[in-house]
Amino acid sequence: MNELNWLDWIVFILVIVGGLNWALVGIFNFDLVAAIFMPLSLLSRVVYVLVGIAAVYLAVISPSLTKK
Repeated sequence: MNELNWLDWIVFILVIVGGLNWALVGIFNFDLVAAIFMPLSLLSRVVYVLVGIAAVYLAVISPSLTKK
C-alpha cells in the first residue's frame, strides 16, 4: 500500500466529516455544517464543495491506494 501524504489525510478527514453529516441529516434531520456556519452561508457552501471535491479525489486515487 502506498504511503498517504498530507493531502490524502485531509481528503479522508473531509470525506468522514461529510459522511457523518449525511448520517446526522438522515437519522435526525440535523445538518451540523448548517448549524455551525448558518444554512446556505458562504462558509457552509465552501465546506460542502470541499467535501464534494474530496470525495471525487478519493474516488480517483482509491485504485492506486490498493496496489502494492
